[in-house]
Amino acid sequence: MAPSSAAAAAPVATNEVAIKDFAFAPGTVTVKVGTTVTWTNNDQDPHTVTSTGTGGPLKSPTMQNGEKYTYTFTTAGTFEYLCTIHPFMTGTVVVTA
Repeated sequence: MAPSSAAAAAPVATNEVAIKDFAFAPGTVTVKVGTTVTWTNNDQDPHTVTSTGTGGPLKSPTMQNGEKYTYTFTTAGTFEYLCTIHPFMTGTVVVTA
């Protein structure tokens, strides 16, 4: 049985994000201040993890298959990001105090 769209969109408490099938999974993660989040590219195509808008903290290099990017969140807030190569790929990190 497939999860409902509401369940699929619910934030997940994890610090690991997989990049697979041209998507960030889970799409939204919730972590505490001081947590390091790791993104792993499991696709054959290259991807990035880049903050949306200007001045965001996420600025990964282009990651090839198997490569990882980590970032430690030091302030609370909601951080939206995308893959600059495939802008339809989006995700969110919610950081709580």
